[in-house]
Amino acid sequence: MAIEGLAANGRVEADEAAAVDGRPTALLPLTHLVRISAYWLGLTAIDAAVGLFISFRLAYSDLRGDVGLGLATTFVTIGATAVAIAVQPTVGSISDYAVTRWGRRKPFIVIGSLLDVVFLLGIASSNSLIAIAAFVILLGFSTNIARGPFQGYVPDLVAPPQVGLASGLVGMMQILGNLVGYALANLAAYLGNLPLALVAVAIVELVTMASVVLRVGPGLPPKPREGRSWTTIARETWSTDILAERSYVWLVVSRLAFLMAGGVLFTYAIAFLKNVFGLDQAHAATVNIALLGAVAIGNLVAVIPSARVSNRIGRKPVIYVACALGALGVGITALAPTVPVAVAGAAIFGAANGVFLAVDWALMTDIIPRASAGRYMGLSNVATGSAPLFAAAIGGLVLDVGSGSVGEATGTRAAFLVAIGLYAVAALLLRNVVEPARSGQPPACPVPAGAAA
Repeated sequence: MAIEGLAANGRVEADEAAAVDGRPTALLPLTHLVRISAYWLGLTAIDAAVGLFISFRLAYSDLRGDVGLGLATTFVTIGATAVAIAVQPTVGSISDYAVTRWGRRKPFIVIGSLLDVVFLLGIASSNSLIAIAAFVILLGFSTNIARGPFQGYVPDLVAPPQVGLASGLVGMMQILGNLVGYALANLAAYLGNLPLALVAVAIVELVTMASVVLRVGPGLPPKPREGRSWTTIARETWSTDILAERSYVWLVVSRLAFLMAGGVLFTYAIAFLKNVFGLDQAHAATVNIALLGAVAIGNLVAVIPSARVSNRIGRKPVIYVACALGALGVGITALAPTVPVAVAGAAIFGAANGVFLAVDWALMTDIIPRASAGRYMGLSNVATGSAPLFAAAIGGLVLDVGSGSVGEATGTRAAFLVAIGLYAVAALLLRNVVEPARSGQPPACPVPAGAAA
């Protein structure tokens, strides 16, 4: 059935978008694609600002006491990661069946966004490690109420011919969101008032949420519940039938490795500037803006061309390039003798992330069943949600052990070098993904186990 949208102005009706195979067919106006993608800016800005807020608090205050930096970072991260893994796929799957006058996704997006504001203010006002960890967990709960359904909302609306363009816009908005969040956190650190950054990103999220909820249509109609309870549907999210989608599973694990590699750099960038170059908080914030600017430029230069190229040659070859560029950029940054060399490495690393963000989402959208997009996209973001924890834990272990044995500078460099191995793992896992055919070409088969590289 067609679901009534929140606003009639410029909306795309569900019955226009639905196709026989459950995939949308109506092409969206560019303004709608931009509005949909813009909410990613708000969500990503929160991730960036909160992560950097925590990094500054742990590196330049007595908040962690005698606890090692890596252990403290893992402690703050672990609870929110567990919540994200549980909540995002489950709520995303529930939204596949939700019947409301706003459509099946929008109510969750609104509720999650409003709760985000409350918990961001809680993090901003916390003055102990336990309090920050608690509010970070609550934020992980609220933001994933919105993220799970939103992950499915985009495939609900985007027809196959627009997947490449939409993927490029999603990647660009994630890049801009990182830039906004990091810039606000660095500026707040420079001014000596870190909580201001979290207030600012809360406003950014509310604005981008309102833009998509009020001006974009509801998408595909809900799946029939067939008498099942919501508890049953929530349990079915984690049913093992999803393992039959082998390409999907391999892609999720490859995504995890790739995001872990980048997560090591983002998590310990402030520690790198402090331990390797001896910068105080104000100077670290200033230099970190330069690093982030280089990352952002690399991202923005790469994202749209990568999406277009992937439409012609396939998604997987482009992701392989992203892995190679990521390893090169990380290696240069980790071994940089001076800040300018580290900035150059950051630019290459940024290009790798731009390539990946532009294409990974498109490949995932090509593979998943659209009618169950909330479930599949939510589960795929188990990788996104858990990557910061694994990055913090693995990188932090190397950092703490290395700092105790060979010094803080060498230990921090060693933590960064771990990312090179993670990029290699991501590329190897991707070989098992069967990419859907494009332009009348047969699908590429994965390389058999044991075949030569």
